[in-house]
Amino acid sequence: MTDIDNRIRSALDEDDHAFLASLDSDRGMFRQLGDSMHGPLGGWAKFSFAIAVVIGLALTYAFYRALTYDSLEALVGWGLTGVALLVMQGFLKEWMFARMNMLTVLAEVKRLQLQVALLEQDRD
Repeated sequence: MTDIDNRIRSALDEDDHAFLASLDSDRGMFRQLGDSMHGPLGGWAKFSFAIAVVIGLALTYAFYRALTYDSLEALVGWGLTGVALLVMQGFLKEWMFARMNMLTVLAEVKRLQLQVALLEQDRD
């Protein structure tokens, strides 16, 4: 831990201490995924996760039906359905990972904001 980190911690209140403590821990993918379920867009994140599960189940069924086809038309239909569901699943995952990345960037911006405020305070 650097000197600036110690100075930041001494100038903060309890809420800021708790926020920075959550930043310092090594946040894995599942922790970040859980963190994205909170906040202003938490409801949408939960909804998109539920939709992703439904799409995943439908995707599994579509590929199963494509493998057990009766005619060429059924194979093409279930194959195209599977591809469309796969694209939808990809877009949902991309949105979720972009949200996780945004929350990580916002946390770092908050940390930098505190550091700049402390440096400005020292200059005065």
